[in-house]
Amino acid sequence: MASAPVEAHSFGQTYTLPVPVWLYLYGAAAALIVSFLLVGYFVTEPQTQPLISQKNRRWKVPPGVLAALRMLSVAIFLFTIVAGFVGSNHPYRNINMTLFWVIFCLGFTWLTALAGNWFAVLNPWRILVDWLEALLPGRFAGQLVWPEKLAYWPALVLYAGFIWLELFGRSAPFSLSLTLCIYALFTLAACVVFGKTYWFAYGEFFSVFLRVIAKVAPLQVITDSADGDVYLQWRRPFSDLIQQRPVPFSLLVFILFVLASTAFDGLHETALWIGAFWKHLYLWVLIPLYGNAPPVPFPTIQKLYLVYQTLALLLIPLFCLVGYILFIALARIISRSQHSLAEFGCWFAYSLLPIALAYHVTHYFTLLQVQGAQLIRLVSDPFALGWNLFGTARMPVSSIPDMNVVWHTQVALILIGHIISVYLAHRQALQIFADRRAAIVSQLPMLVMMVGFTTAGLWILSLPHGAGVMD
Repeated sequence: MASAPVEAHSFGQTYTLPVPVWLYLYGAAAALIVSFLLVGYFVTEPQTQPLISQKNRRWKVPPGVLAALRMLSVAIFLFTIVAGFVGSNHPYRNINMTLFWVIFCLGFTWLTALAGNWFAVLNPWRILVDWLEALLPGRFAGQLVWPEKLAYWPALVLYAGFIWLELFGRSAPFSLSLTLCIYALFTLAACVVFGKTYWFAYGEFFSVFLRVIAKVAPLQVITDSADGDVYLQWRRPFSDLIQQRPVPFSLLVFILFVLASTAFDGLHETALWIGAFWKHLYLWVLIPLYGNAPPVPFPTIQKLYLVYQTLALLLIPLFCLVGYILFIALARIISRSQHSLAEFGCWFAYSLLPIALAYHVTHYFTLLQVQGAQLIRLVSDPFALGWNLFGTARMPVSSIPDMNVVWHTQVALILIGHIISVYLAHRQALQIFADRRAAIVSQLPMLVMMVGFTTAGLWILSLPHGAGVMD
């Protein structure tokens, strides 16, 4: 009768609704197939109109407003660090955990998908570098030339480390602040070596991640390189995802890692995944390896469990990459494309972004709803020192979502994300092939892959959570 405890991420709770999913899986697959047929029938020409209409005028952000926003960004960044050093180390009581993991990592990501890449002008690490450069002219021009082959690989490595820290780092307020300080010093050093322009374009993973996410936004944030003024301009949503040339292979891998790591975040805390270690690997491998007497020490088991989770975090994205390449190879063969396999695969990299964004929102929106609401209480006592600055410190904040609403919202988000990806992949195929038939044929393997991603995503969401005590 009693349910098992639920644990998720560094702190906070997520909600899934374990129900029979076969009807959802069949329905989602059917919806994708019908969408593919409709898109193939009605969308017959490549995109010839400009991404941004000349009729859409630009709005200049007032310099005073921009300066105030930049100062506010740095102030919040420094406040987050200070809160971790001087306040309580309890994750729920210190405001820095909510500010960074929930408001910034989740809320600001989704704001970027709606309002454009504001992080390009509000990045606190970039602002600090700019201010230091004003005091030390030429210090961040770079001592080494950024190797072309390096591309986005540094951002991918740093992003993978960030995800590992989120899932398994047991982050607490003090350790979070320490990590932010170390990353700030690392960023400064990287800007000295490679130059701030190249580092924030290819190496700083938050900049890369949010710049990619911003490509789906209907609002574009444009920085004038001559005078530094910032302008806003409307454009058609998702239009920037239709490429005129293939992206670097490293960026394709980065996008796939964002997609796969988000899916793994939902999988790694399920009863099925936890049981795979304790019911199979532990019983069939560890006990025979160590023997029943003496018993395997618990700290040793815990370390092996962390290795199991870490390897999965790295191997599942690799598995997705291999699967993607196989489907792309099949698409290239049946369409008789003259492009190389790597180039052909990189043409469709951005069509995966709506899926990655849908997974991100689906897996985390309840965390933003539940823990984000606690900000009302935390602002009155940010350091957990017994303050009540705004009279809200002891205000009860109830934000428990309805399970049925959560589940059906998750289904809708995943399905919409995949349908948009089907449309974008077809649009991209029309850019590559002059023949409409070849464009449609090339998308048949992609359709099978999209159906696989959809059903896998819904299946993961339907799995019951495990006890999670080892996380």
